Amino acid sequence: MREDIVTRFAPSPTGRLHLGHGWSAIRAHDAARAAGGRFLLRIEDIDTGRCRAAFVDAIFEDLRWLGLGWDGDVLFQSQRGAAYAEALGRLRALGLLYVCTCTRADIAASAPHGADAVYPGTCRGLERTPDPARPHCWRIDMRKASALAGPLFWEDEMAGRVAGEALAQGDVVIARKDALASYHLAVTIDDAVQHVTQVVRGCNLFDATHVHRLLQALLGLPVPIYAHHRLIVGADGERLAKRRNAPTLAGLRENGMDGQELAEMMRAGRFPTGFALESA
Repeated sequence: MREDIVTRFAPSPTGRLHLGHGWSAIRAHDAARAAGGRFLLRIEDIDTGRCRAAFVDAIFEDLRWLGLGWDGDVLFQSQRGAAYAEALGRLRALGLLYVCTCTRADIAASAPHGADAVYPGTCRGLERTPDPARPHCWRIDMRKASALAGPLFWEDEMAGRVAGEALAQGDVVIARKDALASYHLAVTIDDAVQHVTQVVRGCNLFDATHVHRLLQALLGLPVPIYAHHRLIVGADGERLAKRRNAPTLAGLRENGMDGQELAEMMRAGRFPTGFALESA
């Protein structure tokens, strides 16, 4: 028994869980159980504008339907504001953060590839003081942060030893305009506080790990092992996503599917008709 192994499933209650969420939860759950370790549940509800309490209850229902149980109390990010504020203060004290007032439209207009491109650094070096009357976020000066941290690496069960390349991600948001913290900061802090030793999640978050590894170095946090698994795609070859109305676990349940049978089927590498793992 290796009780030191700790994994977690950390959904956002912004809608019902879909088949891809179930797949990721099973992977994290089974990794812990196979090692005799602990499987934790975290609710990433810092986006108060989109998160709903009803979806939290639905997450519990869906996981139990799949036959997945978790250990200990559920951690809610909405109750973690003080921890995030302390980390932000440390990063500001290091001179690594700057105020950004750019809107999505500003970024889309200035970045060569639109709003989804790497942030062009428009507000970097402007030495702005936060104005409570004007919406703003805090971004990290990635050049300064990477120089301070030095060379970094992390281990991935799928990709092996990976060199940290946070600089390529641009000056990401560390504290959002409308939330307690950004995803990057909150997930890094909470994985540490929950003593997570193995982060099992979709390969769509592989690039984000470069940022998380940098934050771990800057804040003196432990570094878990990562396991970025392949995602489920539909008949059209597109990855499942809430915004594209992916089939929910609740919908499968209402259509008569048995949750534990579904979980065993996915463990065996089989998925409901029309769904499959994306190509490696």
